[in-house]
Parts: sequence; C-alpha cells; structure tokens
Amino acid sequence: MIELLAPAGNLEKAKTAIDYGADAVYIGGQAFSLRSRASNFTLEDIRELVRYAHSRNAKVHVTVNMIPHEKDLAGLDEWLRNLDDAGVDAIIAASPWILLRAKELGCRFERHVSTQHSSVNSSTVNFWARQGMDRVVLGRECTMEEIRQICQRAQTETEAFIHGGMCVSYSGRCVLSNHLTNRDANRGGCAQSCRWKYHVFPFDGSDVQLSDPNKPFSMSSKDLRGIRQIPAMIEAGVASLKIEGRMKSAYYLATVVSTYRRLIDAVESGQELTESFFHQLEKELDKAENRPTGPGFLEGLPGAEMQLYREHAELVTQEFTALVLSERDENGWIQIQIRNRLDPAQELEIFGPDILPQIIRLEEVMDEDGQKPLILNRPMQVVNARWDGPVQTGAMIRKTMKKQAV
Repeated sequence: MIELLAPAGNLEKAKTAIDYGADAVYIGGQAFSLRSRASNFTLEDIRELVRYAHSRNAKVHVTVNMIPHEKDLAGLDEWLRNLDDAGVDAIIAASPWILLRAKELGCRFERHVSTQHSSVNSSTVNFWARQGMDRVVLGRECTMEEIRQICQRAQTETEAFIHGGMCVSYSGRCVLSNHLTNRDANRGGCAQSCRWKYHVFPFDGSDVQLSDPNKPFSMSSKDLRGIRQIPAMIEAGVASLKIEGRMKSAYYLATVVSTYRRLIDAVESGQELTESFFHQLEKELDKAENRPTGPGFLEGLPGAEMQLYREHAELVTQEFTALVLSERDENGWIQIQIRNRLDPAQELEIFGPDILPQIIRLEEVMDEDGQKPLILNRPMQVVNARWDGPVQTGAMIRKTMKKQAV
C-alpha cells in the first residue's frame, strides 16, 4: 500500500496531517535538521507524536538532513540514540556519515536518503541500496517516465515529491542564500533568496537598468502540483508520495492531505477517475494555495511557463475561519474556535477528516457572555454555534469566496 507522507512544523500540524489522512509525517528535531525557522520538535514532542501516530497506524520520520561541518558533529550519537529510544520509524538524512553512523549504532529506525543527493537514476538508487539504506528520496528533477524506469530497476524503496515548493537549483542544495545573506541553506538557514524581487543591471557594471523599474525581476519557480500524475506513480511502484511544506499552516495541510487522500483511495479502490473528479480535486487544492502551481519536471523539462519571471504576489489565504472543537450537544450547540474574521450571515463550507466539503449556514452564534455578535473577529475566541449539517471535532470551516488570482 502506497504511503502518503506529509510535512509538519509543530505538534498541532503533525496531528492534523494524520487526522486528515497522512500515513506518515516528517518533522524536524531541534538538532541536525533544516528549516531552522520551523517550530522544530523537542524530544518530548517527538515522543508524544510517536505515541499519537502509532495509535492511529501512522509513522513518524525525522529529518536529520543537515550537511554538517566539522563543528556540527558534536552530539550526533546521542541524538540518534534518543530518536531510536523515542520510537521514530525513520530518519531522512543527506550526510553519508549520519546514515552509516545510525547503522553502526544499531538504531532500529529506517534510514532514508534525502532528496539533497539528487538521486535521479536507478544506479544511484541501487548504490544506496548496497549501503543498506531503506529508501531513497528521488530528486524533483525526475520526469514521470524516469520515475517509472527507476522503480522498475530499484533494489530499495523510492519516495517522490508530489506537491509543494520547488527550488530554482537542484533539490535542497541551492547556495544562493549563502552568497547573498551568509545564511547556509544546507544547515537550515535558507533565506529563500530566489523568491525576492530584483532590479537587473548589465554584468559590465553600467547603471542602465535592464528590468522594468516598476516591475522588479523574479526568478522563482511555480510550486509543484502532481495531482494528475498520482495514478501513474502508484502504478510505477513509488513507495511514498511526499508533500513539501514544513512551514505551512494546519489549514494548508488539512486541505492538501485530504485531497490527495481522496485520490489515492479512489485509485486503490478501482474508482473511475473522470475529468470531473480531477477538476473537483484541483478546485479543492486551489483553496489552500497562495502561489501559482504546475507539474514541475513530471511532464518533462519545464519551460518558461513553470517560472515566475513576471510580477506576482504571494497571498496568504484567508478562507479558513474556524476550527470545530466539539460535537453537537443536546441543545444543538457546537463549540468552534475563531481563526479569521467570520460573518455569521455569510455562506460557509465545512470539511473534515470524514466530511467532504459541504456548504453550511450558521443559524445562531453565541459568545461566552451570552451575546449574539454580528461579526466574529477575535482570533482564538471560542463561541457556540448551531447549523444544520455535518459536525466532527477537528473539522474546519472556511469561506466559500474564491481565492484571488496570483
């Protein structure tokens, strides 16, 4: 059975991803992990997550994917032993020393080779298999046909990215941040310099500006959306389908994970995959995206249409308005927690781990003082509400308005 692997930047997000259908989550600890700006997990957090995941037949992978300099190696053995004692299912690492050291220490978790190695052919995958590695995360630069050929010849499991951010350089190895900000991307400090806006001048140092002064140059890639390629990946034998985004919100994870879960379940059950069904899934993904998306390398070498050279805006989606905290009580009241401005009179949509997106209208709202506010605009405020429709603890409520084009 294929694995749906989701990112998580903190404990709440990890639990959300599991609740909404992820078979496994990957997280970063407070040592030897990239994404230094994520709310990385303490050892106690990791232990709690492992208990939560295993009770729901899910797995926990921990990134130990820093490219360590000499001074970074102190404490490695202790950290690996701690992860093993916590019961994590796998580590994802880029350094051969870290991968081999975990084996020497007798750690029980699996060892997965990070995408930072840009493994894009079966010979490389099989090299890692001979070193005793349990899985290789393929580079994002693989086409669908290359993934198919690699899986046919691979002697160990493969993992492929299906959704999320794309670097303008090779997977996870960009050094643009190092040069422009002295923040080492391979040690967790990426400043995402590729997403900045630039004024462009000739290399000869003249002051004749080549870019439009009113529309600075951008060189970032569109985000990856591989929803159309999932059936082919499953058929090819990819072991794990990976979503990128440890910095993303719980709402983003709930939306994206549940959408891919629907598709994977449909494929595995033999459901007919109609164009209408794919359109529904793509429309659902649109509700969580704040950047343009495309197929990346999956349909072949991407051209200019996969790049964001033009002026664009990255917008934070404001559709997520409330989190459902309880089931319906004997009087019909349901506790919800406000996350963004909510007008009780507007049309809303609810979705949850066991609820497909469905329109609802709040019939009544009452705050903690027994008042019935016209507008709810205090984030994290808990209120009671009534509506005619499905309810599930952990479900999310959002506006039905279309996201502004990027």
